[in-house]
Amino acid sequence: MFAELGYFALLLALSVTVVQAIFPLLGAEKGISNYIALAKPTAILQFLLTGLSFVCLVQCFVIDDFSVNYVANQSNSFLPIWYKVSATWGGHEGSLLLWLLMLAGWGAAVAVYSRGLPNIVLARVVGVMGIISIGFQVFVLTLSNPFERTFLLAPLDGGDLNPLLQDIGLIIHPPMLYMGYVGFSVAFAFAIAGLLGNQLDSAWARWMRPWTTIAWCFLTVGIALGSWWAYYELGWGGWWFWDPVENASFMPWLAGTALIHALAVTDKRGGFKGWTVLLALSAFSLSLLGTFLVRSGVLTSVHAFAADPGRGLYILAFLCLVVGGSLVLYSIKASKLKTFVSFSFNSKEAYVLYNNVALVCACSGVFIGTLYPLFADVLDWGKYSVGAPFFNFFFVPLTLILLAILGVGQWIYWKDHDFSGLKGRLAIVAIASFIVGLITNVLFANVINVPVILSLSLCYWVLAWGVLDIKQRLRNKPNKLLGLVTLPRSYIGMHIAHLGLLMVVLGVAVTSQYSIEQDVRLSEGESHEVGDYRFTFVRLRDVPGPNYMAAQGLVRVERNGELVANLTPEKRTYRVQKMPMTEASIDGRFTRDIFVALGEPFDDGSWAVRLHYKPMVRWLWLGSLVMAIGGALAISDRRYRLRVKSAASAFNEKVVA
Repeated sequence: MFAELGYFALLLALSVTVVQAIFPLLGAEKGISNYIALAKPTAILQFLLTGLSFVCLVQCFVIDDFSVNYVANQSNSFLPIWYKVSATWGGHEGSLLLWLLMLAGWGAAVAVYSRGLPNIVLARVVGVMGIISIGFQVFVLTLSNPFERTFLLAPLDGGDLNPLLQDIGLIIHPPMLYMGYVGFSVAFAFAIAGLLGNQLDSAWARWMRPWTTIAWCFLTVGIALGSWWAYYELGWGGWWFWDPVENASFMPWLAGTALIHALAVTDKRGGFKGWTVLLALSAFSLSLLGTFLVRSGVLTSVHAFAADPGRGLYILAFLCLVVGGSLVLYSIKASKLKTFVSFSFNSKEAYVLYNNVALVCACSGVFIGTLYPLFADVLDWGKYSVGAPFFNFFFVPLTLILLAILGVGQWIYWKDHDFSGLKGRLAIVAIASFIVGLITNVLFANVINVPVILSLSLCYWVLAWGVLDIKQRLRNKPNKLLGLVTLPRSYIGMHIAHLGLLMVVLGVAVTSQYSIEQDVRLSEGESHEVGDYRFTFVRLRDVPGPNYMAAQGLVRVERNGELVANLTPEKRTYRVQKMPMTEASIDGRFTRDIFVALGEPFDDGSWAVRLHYKPMVRWLWLGSLVMAIGGALAISDRRYRLRVKSAASAFNEKVVA
C-alpha cells in the first residue's frame, strides 16, 4: 500500500510540476497575472507531494516490506531502525528521490521566503526550477523507480545495507551534501530568469546572493562530513584521496566560492554580470556532472552507486540539455549585457577577479584530472590513472596564490586604491608573517619544513590584513570593543569564513607534513612506539553487535609513562553480507589525533595494527564548520533583507513606469 501511494504521489507531483514549469514562465513572458500567480502554490504543492512520496518509501523500510525491490536490496530485518531510515537514501533509487525532495524543497523555500521578490521574477525562477524537476521526476518514475515490487517469491529478508554505510555518516552526510548540490539550482534558476527578463543588475544580484550563500554553506559542511566519515570509517586514516566522487562535490564548491565573491561585485558595483551568470550556470552544471559520475557506472569508487548504462545515458543527455540550453540562451543574450564597470587593477574588484581566476583554474585542474581518464578510455588512448601527485602539483600553488590575493584584497577599497603609501606596510606585514610562521613551525616541530613555513606565513599574512581591516573600520569608534559588536553581520561573517579557510589550510599543511603512520605486527602484550607515544596491544575479545560480530582490541596509549587513552579498534563481520569491516578507534584532541585500526590476523594469533599520529587534523573539519558559520552569519544580516526589499520596490517602479 505505501509503495503504491508513494508512486502515485510522485505521479501527481509530476503533473503539478508540468503546470509549474509552463504557466508561470508563459505568464511572465506574456504578462498574464493569473499564470504568474500559479508559481507559488504549484511549487509548494510539488514539495508536499514529493515529501509524501519520500515518507512512504521510509515507511516501506521501517515495516520491512521486502516485496519492494529497493527495500529488499538495501535493508534487513536485523538492521537498527535509524539505519533503516537512512538506508532510504543508501542506494541509487532512494538517493535520487532524496535529490528530488531537496530540489522541490528549495523551490518551495524560494516561493515562501521570497516575499520581497517581484512576482514576475519569482515566476521565472520557480518555472525554471520546475523544468529541472521534471527531468529528475521522469528519470525516477521510469528508470529509477524505488517503489517497484516483486509480487511473486518476495524474499523473507533483505540483502542488508552495505556495511560501509551502517554509520551515522550516512544519516547526516548525504542530506547535507545534497542540500548544497541541489541548492545551486536556485542560483542557476536566477541566472536563467535574469537572462530571460534582460535584468542582470545589482537588484538581481541581491535577490540571488543569499540563496547562493546558503547552498554554499550546506555544501561546505557536507564535504567536511564526507571527509570526516572517510577518515574514521575506512580504516586507513586518510581524510581526502582525490577520488572522482570526492572531486564531483569539490568542483561545484570551487565554482560556488567564486560565484559568491563575484556576486559581491555585481551587488556593490554592478560589474561582472556576464561572468557571474557563467559561474552560476557552471556551479549547477558541475552538480549535475557529479550526479552523472556517481550514478552512471562510468567510474569505480567506494562512493559510487552501481547503475546500468541506460541510467547514465539519461543523466548525460539531461546534463547536455541543461548545460547546452543555458549556454545557448547566454550566447543570445550576452550582447545585451552591459558588463563593463571601470576599476583599477589596485581595487577590490580587481582582487575579486584575481580570486575568481585562481578558483576557476583550480576547478579546471580538478575537472581535467577527474575526467581525463574517462575520455582517454572512451577514445581508446589507453588506461590512465590520475592520483594525488597530479592534483597536489597544481592545487597547492594555486591555494597559496589565493591566500596571497586574499590578504590584501579584503583590506583595499572599491574602484581604486592608492598603493603609494602602502608599500612600506606591505613589506612589514610580509616580513612579520614570515618570521612568525618560521617561529611557529620550529616551536611545533623543531625542524625547518619549507611547505609548512610558507603555508603558515601566508595564513598569518591573511590574518594580519584581516585585523588591519577591522582596525580600519573601528578607527572612528571611541569604544573599540563596543564598535566591534556593532559591525555588520555580513562583514563579520566574511572574516569568520576567511578564518575558517586559514584553519583548513593550516590543518592540511601540518597533518600532511608531520603525520606519522606505521603498520606493525603485534601480539597481546606487545608494544610499539610511534613518535612520543607508546602503544600496547593489551588484549582481544569478541563483542556482539545488533547485526554483526566484532573482534575488539584494547590498545593502551602512553606518553612519558602516563596513560593517554585506552582505544578499542574493531574488526566486524556482518551477519548477512559476511563482509569484514574495520572500525578505527580514535583519541581526538584539539591539536592531534591518535588513530588505531586493526588489519588482518596472522596464523600465530598476532594482528596487523595500523598506528597513526596526526597533528592538527581536526582543524580541517573545524575550519570547514567555521567557514559555514561565517556564511550563515553573513546572510543573517538584516541589511540583506532590506536591500532585497528596496531592490524589489525599485524593480516594481521601473515596471510600472
